[in-house]
Amino acid sequence: MTTEIVDFTPSMTLTGTIEAQTRTDLSFRINGKISDHIASVGDRVASGQVLARLDPDEQQEELITAQAGVASAEALLRQTSIAFDRQKELLSRGNTTRRDYDHAEAAMRSSQAQLDQAHADLKLARDQLSYTELRADADGVITAQSAEIGQVVAQAQPIFTLARDGARDAVFNVHEWALNNVAIGKDIAISLVSDPRVRVPGDVREVAPAVDPKTETVRVKVALRQAPDAMSLGTLVNGTAPMPTQKVALLPWGALFEIAGKPAVWVVDPRSTTVSLKPITLSRYTKDRIVVASGLQPGEMVVSAGVQLLRPGQKVEIAGSTR
Repeated sequence: MTTEIVDFTPSMTLTGTIEAQTRTDLSFRINGKISDHIASVGDRVASGQVLARLDPDEQQEELITAQAGVASAEALLRQTSIAFDRQKELLSRGNTTRRDYDHAEAAMRSSQAQLDQAHADLKLARDQLSYTELRADADGVITAQSAEIGQVVAQAQPIFTLARDGARDAVFNVHEWALNNVAIGKDIAISLVSDPRVRVPGDVREVAPAVDPKTETVRVKVALRQAPDAMSLGTLVNGTAPMPTQKVALLPWGALFEIAGKPAVWVVDPRSTTVSLKPITLSRYTKDRIVVASGLQPGEMVVSAGVQLLRPGQKVEIAGSTR
């Protein structure tokens, strides 16, 4: 066949997983001992659903004390209000002093402030009791669990991880070389490993700023423009992205030979119709072709079949040629 130099745009395919774009670590707002465990990993939960509870005894006692404080403050306010009204009426008749009137008014205002404080304490106690229940803050799926029944947990200690419903990412661990040689941007083709016919486009949303020292890869997140039901959380997917266009020669596998352990092809001298080995540099392999990056010139005639029967300088007869 006659060599032609053409534009070749290869692609690279990597395997990753589907993850939620938004994940939330759920934790209690107070310290305590877990008494009830409702949700588990893999459960679908709704916003506001109770996931776990702490032992509420201490908070219930504080609530009872706060309710008693409100009752006491209300009784005191009633007493001081009656006394103030009496002093107000006596003052209008001239039967009391201004000093006694002022003392009664100050006592009433003080008892009102005590009632306001008691109501604030009651609200705080009710909030503290409500904090013994851990609730989902959005619809989604529980993807991780960090505590069990009977465990004493601290305030803000993660108990569950919630993957929120909504936008999805295809997440890949990409080698640094691949990251530098792939056109990262829009129109990344994402397909199911189990069923390549399920395919959606995606756009690179996030590239980790550093290489992971354990895997020596860079974490890349590709936002799916739409998330089919088949692409659920944890599903394996392939991501295919184009590489820079190259000027190459495409030859069939049957043309490949070797010289001194390096790739070569047999070329035919059109004048003498003899063959000789010519070293080449390969860019990559495809299913049915080899991609020659250098070593061949346009118009050179390359043997594409029967290379194992040739020797240097052998005269051949060309039965037919194809382009």
